[in-house]
Amino acid sequence: MKHYSPTDYVNWLEEYKVRQKAGLEARKIVASFSKRFFSEHVPCNGFSDIENLEGPEIFFEDELVCILNMEGRKALTWKYYAKKILYYLRQQKILNNLKAFLQQPDDYESYLEGAIYIDQYCNPLSDISLKDIQAQIDSIVELVCKTLRGINSRHPSLAFKAGESSMIMEIELQSQVLDAMNYVLYDQLKFKGNRMDYYNALNLYMHQVLIRRTGIPISMSLLYLTIARQLGVPLEPVNFPSHFLLRWCQGAEGATLDIFDYIYIDAFGKGKQLTVKECEYLIGQHVTAALYGVVNVKKVLQRMVGNLLSLGKREGIDQSYQLLRDSLDLYLAMYPDQVQLLLLQARLYFHLGIWPEKVLDILQHIQTLDPGQHGAVGYLVQHTLEHIERKKEEVGVEVKLRSHEKHRDVCYSIGLIMKHKRYGYNCVIYGWDPTCMMGHEWIRNMNVHSLPHGHHQPFYNVLVEDGSCRYAAQENLEYNVEPQEISHPDVGRYFSEFTGTHYIPNAELEIRYPEDLESVYETVQNIYSAKKEDVE
Repeated sequence: MKHYSPTDYVNWLEEYKVRQKAGLEARKIVASFSKRFFSEHVPCNGFSDIENLEGPEIFFEDELVCILNMEGRKALTWKYYAKKILYYLRQQKILNNLKAFLQQPDDYESYLEGAIYIDQYCNPLSDISLKDIQAQIDSIVELVCKTLRGINSRHPSLAFKAGESSMIMEIELQSQVLDAMNYVLYDQLKFKGNRMDYYNALNLYMHQVLIRRTGIPISMSLLYLTIARQLGVPLEPVNFPSHFLLRWCQGAEGATLDIFDYIYIDAFGKGKQLTVKECEYLIGQHVTAALYGVVNVKKVLQRMVGNLLSLGKREGIDQSYQLLRDSLDLYLAMYPDQVQLLLLQARLYFHLGIWPEKVLDILQHIQTLDPGQHGAVGYLVQHTLEHIERKKEEVGVEVKLRSHEKHRDVCYSIGLIMKHKRYGYNCVIYGWDPTCMMGHEWIRNMNVHSLPHGHHQPFYNVLVEDGSCRYAAQENLEYNVEPQEISHPDVGRYFSEFTGTHYIPNAELEIRYPEDLESVYETVQNIYSAKKEDVE
């Protein structure tokens, strides 16, 4: 009902018909995705059929949410693609909102709103809104007012109305607010800087900062700044190197000020108030006066996204690089002509094998901006065009029959829940080869020759419970007699259902391994018959 005004007349029968039509269209599109994208990653952008939807997008999204909320162990492939589409739709909407936000005049300084757009973009499937986060901050403000009342019952901040923008001019009265804030935030609510897990993206998401009551200097500073301003203390953000700070003016209004006319507040360090020299001691180096200056919203968001970008580059090789992709999108939305980041984006898409047409567009843009990048651009253009040509030449799918003589040594089937004998991880098989199909370098690096059967044995593609994909030798795998669901983001790409003992392949995977499902049923029956006999 949040999408309807209580004062508007709505023809609910017609509204239902539109919703029903949108739902059918959504299901049709979701059902088509597995066949279209099974052999490659879903493109991270450019869903032309989704971009040309008829009817309200909210109805289409609502149907996708309904699919995601279907019974947990079924419709896994539908859920996989519904999630991809919903992720894309919401991100596009958030990115448009962010771009519009950045076009606003500099006197509109809602740092919190900008930070929430970043939070929403990186977590599009979470229910994050400015209204909800502001309500949580308002509840903290109420606690501060309660404490402030004990310090000074006639303090002017206590008379402020919700949403009112007023500033207190007297330094002593501002100081009382900051004292009350420090008590509530750090003593009563136990907020603190996250020194133990500093390099965690959750520290930069405002909704997580409020839930976990911890963050890094920039996120803690934005929370502190928002509360202080609501209570009439005009703090300002300082993009200090290595440690984001806030500054609090101590000079007379209208006077010419320098950096020594401010106290600097470390929200990460429990609101500690610092002098210029103490700021330098904090980071262990001398800095120029320019670095003590106030920065606007765009510069603050640039630093937040820059932090996310650094974290995204740390992701492991088995990850989807989603954080890196998201932070690149955000950075380039603010600064679209950053050549090095455009080149990184092109390399990332090329590495992941997704969206080759977009890679060519990015490379053309780079060449226009900086002809000096000709070498790197030329290399990527050549290999991207080769990739596109190979895709055009691909014919049919490879079908693997267990009954074929060359597959006689393959013991396990797709959908079985396995355990690695050496490393102990649980996994599900989604593919197999009669012998190792990796190159000599991989075989050498993975020390496959040390195995009793070397690379001349079946190897299995497995989805591992830690979110990785691995290629395991048959002699290293064994049945998991206590099978459990494998929490892997790509399970739905290959399987339609988890039965409690095994996974059922979706139509696309079954085409490639048409005889495996019968083998799975036989294997599961034998395992549980043997288990029953042991109990008896």
